[in-house]
Amino acid sequence: QVQLVESGGGLVHPGGSLRLSCAASRSIFSLFRISWYRQAPGKQRELVAGITPGGNTNYADSMKGRFTISRDNAKNTVYLQMNSLKPEDTAVYYCNARGPAGTWGQGTQVTVSS
Repeated sequence: QVQLVESGGGLVHPGGSLRLSCAASRSIFSLFRISWYRQAPGKQRELVAGITPGGNTNYADSMKGRFTISRDNAKNTVYLQMNSLKPEDTAVYYCNARGPAGTWGQGTQVTVSS
């Protein structure tokens, strides 16, 4: 049973923007913090941002000011708006619920390259 589905990745030039979407099952969306993580080749998976059912957000320091996480309660969807993208933002981006031992999506590739 699929519970988290990411979309919106792709190839973008440095300085560009992308918006990722994470569609969640209703039970997960209404009860748990939903977070975005990313994993670049050869690196550990790292937290990007998270949002609680009440709308409280948290961000990794390096993403503050460039990335914005939000949620649409009517669509059971969490978004990650990414602006001023850099080549070092290239990674597979994953949606997560219930923390690292919880539920993961399949990931969506983001490539920032000229």
